[in-house]
Amino acid sequence: MTVVLAHTPAPSAGAAFASALDQARLRGTDLVVLNVSSNDSLADPHHVSDEALAPLLAAATQAGVDARVERVVAGDAVDAVLSTLERLDADLVVLGIRHRSPVGKLLMGSTAQRILLAAHCDVLAVKAKP
Repeated sequence: MTVVLAHTPAPSAGAAFASALDQARLRGTDLVVLNVSSNDSLADPHHVSDEALAPLLAAATQAGVDARVERVVAGDAVDAVLSTLERLDADLVVLGIRHRSPVGKLLMGSTAQRILLAAHCDVLAVKAKP
């Protein structure tokens, strides 16, 4: 059993991590913090540094949850998340979401929506706390 947090730097990241950690603890399973970027450059806005991830891993350890980070470099983030969920046979994926206008969704699509509709496992969408 595995809970996967699809993690990217965003306002909802903290709330999504807290929910993923709670779910892993409640389910008695491990937590995989998945960071997908288009390249491994620090200039990629989706890349999360080891220094930024260290407090998350420490919090998981303190909560009694085994956690690890997986990084994927891919052209399409959705395909990378979905293939990782399949490979890990994940029970749950946790996504941080944000409000988008209808026009924004039309023009840019929605990574979260594509994962919600295509994931083989349960999906928990978490918005940023006000």
